Amino acid sequence: MITTAPKEKTVSLRQEQITEMYLQKLEAHIHALKTGRQQKALEIGDFANMLHVHPIHLSATVKEVTGLSTCEHYEQMLLKASQELLSDRSLSIKEVAARLTYDPSNFTKFFKAYTGITPKQFREIQRG
Repeated sequence: MITTAPKEKTVSLRQEQITEMYLQKLEAHIHALKTGRQQKALEIGDFANMLHVHPIHLSATVKEVTGLSTCEHYEQMLLKASQELLSDRSLSIKEVAARLTYDPSNFTKFFKAYTGITPKQFREIQRG
């Protein structure tokens, strides 16, 4: 019996371009939310429309190129923005949640799911 090693998948230049453009647009969007210049969270379909691709194609491409789904990238950037905003003591947790288009209860659930601690506990740890 002959066994063969699995073929390595090659990523095309176009797939890399789509992924890079998605990540750039996502980063700009998260920054706009963080700074209060945008009040509505975009969905993956919105990013796909901006890039003139189908949402399923965008998701599959990003996953193939990076190993992470479009949602995982979105959530990672939202988490980083959350931590940055929570570090600003002039903003209440409710204000941080609103900036990132969450209601406070769902924001706490999101934050705890990814960090293991609540936003309040995060602030207490930051305070030292």
